[in-house]
Amino acid sequence: MTRPIAPAGRTDGEIARALLLQAGVSAVAIDERATAVREACCRFYAELCPASLTDNVLPGVADLLASLSNRADVRLSLVTGNYEPVARLKLTRAGLGRYFAAGQGAFGSDSEDRAALPGIARRRAGSGGVPHARGQTIVIGDTPRDIACAQADGVRCVAVATGPFDESQLADAGADAVAASAHELEPILDRML
Repeated sequence: MTRPIAPAGRTDGEIARALLLQAGVSAVAIDERATAVREACCRFYAELCPASLTDNVLPGVADLLASLSNRADVRLSLVTGNYEPVARLKLTRAGLGRYFAAGQGAFGSDSEDRAALPGIARRRAGSGGVPHARGQTIVIGDTPRDIACAQADGVRCVAVATGPFDESQLADAGADAVAASAHELEPILDRML
């Protein structure tokens, strides 16, 4: 009997590994074929992804990104468990891709370990070989795993209760601040920045 795998906050590679292990594939075989699995996942996602994902964008997100992108003291970067081609396609089809520059962020294709992603993103956002400062980095997420990955890198996290976890669960997980919706994020970020 297989147990369901809760995907929220996990990397695509971690999800694929768990599914393959449940199917009886050895860890050695998974490691040997990780690149092929990633490429197949990205290819299938590109074939299956709807032409438009704009209806999936939460109210307030587009306005928040537009506002933050106009601030001189903010650099937007994506930290996601999705493989990079999947994440970039989702953002493009949601009409949000322009806010996240190529060469920035960290993705499930960079590491299967979600906790490694903020550090990777900070290195890419830095300059002269110096990572972007932890004190100037804020992870925004909607799962306890998002909070844990921020804490693993020593950066702050604002959680937003738009996913499967409510405000109290996110607060209990140790978020520095919790918003009920994307509309509440900007004033919280203004105070933290």
